[in-house]
Amino acid sequence: MPGPTAAAGPMPPSAFPDYPFAGHRFAVRPGIALHYLDEGPRDGEVVLMLHGNPSWSFYWRRLVLALRDRYRCIVPDHVGMGLSDKPDDARYPYTLGARIEDLDALLRHLGIDGAVTLAVHDWGGGIGFGWAASRASRVARLVILNTGSFPLPAAKPLPTALKFGRDSALGELVIRRFNAFAAIAARIGVERPMPADVRRAYLAPYDSWAHRIAVARFVQDIPLGPGDRAWPWVEAMARRLPDYADRPAFIGWGLRDFVFDRHFLQGFTAALPNAELHAFEDAGHYVLEDKAEVLVPAIRRFLDAHPLRIGSVGA
Repeated sequence: MPGPTAAAGPMPPSAFPDYPFAGHRFAVRPGIALHYLDEGPRDGEVVLMLHGNPSWSFYWRRLVLALRDRYRCIVPDHVGMGLSDKPDDARYPYTLGARIEDLDALLRHLGIDGAVTLAVHDWGGGIGFGWAASRASRVARLVILNTGSFPLPAAKPLPTALKFGRDSALGELVIRRFNAFAAIAARIGVERPMPADVRRAYLAPYDSWAHRIAVARFVQDIPLGPGDRAWPWVEAMARRLPDYADRPAFIGWGLRDFVFDRHFLQGFTAALPNAELHAFEDAGHYVLEDKAEVLVPAIRRFLDAHPLRIGSVGA
């Protein structure tokens, strides 16, 4: 069983394919270091990329490589994920609210207090839109990839596998002892099989019981109703979502995602009717893995076509 804090382990970024970055670490809480990427010119327009569960900043690697000549790419590994520290429950609460606090602390640490482009995937949507719920004026553009920022649609039941992991002790055991959630996601989350070295990179941070705590806690924190800790955040971000319709938005969606499926996509297109939409019948949850050759240049064109203008961001 883990001790008080489990660190990420001796995994240099160079060990991972297409991830030639010099990572940084920030003491986001006493004794807990958060790993993040800060690539590109310091005075570049900020693109804040937020990953979900069970991935990490590795998910965004090819977009960072395509943008860092002009854009400042900030890509954190949430606490317990990727190359960040992995504390136990006594040291860290593992709630959506804590994630939002960490994100704000990182941006303050970096002196980023102006407009950002919010790029989100999976739980990154909850964290990013949760952070933005009281800071919408700072969101200049949106890049939305297979995620959510509103309650589970009424027509969409929670998949059995997630319900098992969320609500049962046996589910946590399977996730933490066998790394089942991350291993299965790396296979069924894509339509085009990941190369072996890419799949190993997705799984590498989650190599022990101690290092899989956040994977389990994210599943257990899925908000389904008013009794859940994350529910107030989900309600707040859902109310705010239509307010972003006045600014540029890009939606990239893998239609073979068994969680964030057409029901979630319809929620975003209804709230953001002017968004640039790229939806793929032959892509899954890890849409940037299946469709990087299409999405990465499309996102770059989108950002270049919508440069920030001082004072143009809504309230």
